[in-house]
Amino acid sequence: MLDLKNLSSEINLKIQQVKDRETLESLKTLYLGKKGIITEAFKSMGKIDADERKNFASELNIIKSNLLDQINSHQSKIELKEIEEKLNSEEIDITLPTKEIKKGKIHPVSQVIDELTCIFAEIGFSVAEGPDIENEFNNFTALNTPEHHPARDMHDTFYLDEDKKTLLRTHTSPVQIRTMLNNKPPIKIIAPGRTYRCDSDMTHTPMFHQLEGLYIGKDINMGHLKGCLDFFLKKFFEDENLEMRFRPSHFPFTEPSVEVDISYKLENNKIVVGKGDKWLEVLGCGMVHPNVLKNVKIDPKKFQGYAFGVGIDRLAMLKYGITDLRSFFEGDLRWSNHYGFDANDVPTNYRGLSK
Repeated sequence: MLDLKNLSSEINLKIQQVKDRETLESLKTLYLGKKGIITEAFKSMGKIDADERKNFASELNIIKSNLLDQINSHQSKIELKEIEEKLNSEEIDITLPTKEIKKGKIHPVSQVIDELTCIFAEIGFSVAEGPDIENEFNNFTALNTPEHHPARDMHDTFYLDEDKKTLLRTHTSPVQIRTMLNNKPPIKIIAPGRTYRCDSDMTHTPMFHQLEGLYIGKDINMGHLKGCLDFFLKKFFEDENLEMRFRPSHFPFTEPSVEVDISYKLENNKIVVGKGDKWLEVLGCGMVHPNVLKNVKIDPKKFQGYAFGVGIDRLAMLKYGITDLRSFFEGDLRWSNHYGFDANDVPTNYRGLSK
């Protein structure tokens, strides 16, 4: 049977002689490895008489515990010593030339969001935000979208539960609902943000960006809506001669509803916005449906307003000549360097939005 007193004395003597990491690891293996002295002692306890086995196991555990404490303590001291030696030996030569610093670029989506915020702030809109994970009421029901509406279909919507009560928002319109539930008219907001739908090709991605606009007040009419959008589109595309037209449409949450087209022409197979006799759809809008106002406890007999929604990614593609929406999200630095913007070029209406 192993003499535990001698073992304890032997361990204390050897642990005092440890000066470096290699010696410490060797000591650890000698006593605690798979075939270490302490490990083998535990394995041999079956050969010890039952009366002596309990005391032997207790003392052996104490020795093992003390050894582990000493090993951990020495390891901390050795690591600290190595750090100090490294700090003392390393020097920084401040005369050496610096490495090449590559500046990052502002993504076109971020740039366009800043441009839109700048434009709408000039005519009194504030920015509102909401969560990407929404409930069914805010995303559909409150917006006058009936249960049988195709927009609720699983093929379009990312539902997060079997009951279809929680989902990734399919548009930023739920921010309008949250804002109207928590504020009294007049309300004048824009809501830029991420949205999600089951779609993917050159002009669609499962995640994309939208901006919703909402103005609720007294005596608001389609003339106010048209004036707001005319101002916005001319400022955004930086073309005071840009032509815009309203075309009848249908959305569950607005009545009447229209789609907005802008003039363009093709030059060398590229779209040139603001010129020509062709028309391109850019956004949808209309007067807020009375049912939507009722759902958020606003009296439609006292208040009315307009709402509009536009794809931020689509605006970026049109303005900056980007042909494939999927490239927005691929993280290619070459693409970012080509289409990106300098961080200091903050959009302003009086100096120009884009540089």
